[in-house]
Amino acid sequence: MTLERKTTLQMDKTQPTTTPNIPDPKFGFNKYAERLNGRAAMIGFVLMVAIEYVTGQGLLSWLGLQ
Repeated sequence: MTLERKTTLQMDKTQPTTTPNIPDPKFGFNKYAERLNGRAAMIGFVLMVAIEYVTGQGLLSWLGLQ
């Protein structure tokens, strides 16, 4: 066997044959975090509209900032 062929065989054995299945992180810029942020924003907006409807004042007035 030649040296080149032997080196090629050794390199083939050291390379991984499968890709590991790594779970997506729960924090950072990923689909889970963006979906969670969007849902929190929608809930906050609905609560803001509900506060304005019930109190008859804007959110800033209700908090005493205006």
